[in-house]
Amino acid sequence: MRPSRNGSLALVMTPPDGPIMVRGARGAIRVREDTKDAILDATDRLLREMVRRNEIETEHIVSVIFTATDDLTSVFPAVAARRLGMTRVPLLCAREMSVQGAMPSVIRVLMQFHSDRALAAIDHVYLDGAEALRDDLE
Repeated sequence: MRPSRNGSLALVMTPPDGPIMVRGARGAIRVREDTKDAILDATDRLLREMVRRNEIETEHIVSVIFTATDDLTSVFPAVAARRLGMTRVPLLCAREMSVQGAMPSVIRVLMQFHSDRALAAIDHVYLDGAEALRDDLE
């Protein structure tokens, strides 16, 4: 522990390999149809893959922001996160900007989490056609 600016003691997490930082992983998935099951299944798959690839423990997740395109209205994508056990994680759903020519039927995710991974080691996950959104990623 070390003193903070206001004089109180603060616990500083510094594991042997380096400091724990807040990192962000992006993801997106195309949804086959605007139904509750299709949205929840797609969101579940995307979240599981983001967590797996980045080796994230639920208790290390700081927050998750979801956006959905205008054509997806059957259910909040955050419901899938709650079903995965993210009951104490702050979740927010929002509408994706409606841009002419943009890909329809897409759920996007920004997951913030504590990790000792370098920025270059964060794996952004795009599935089911959403890969076209990020041609800069492998």
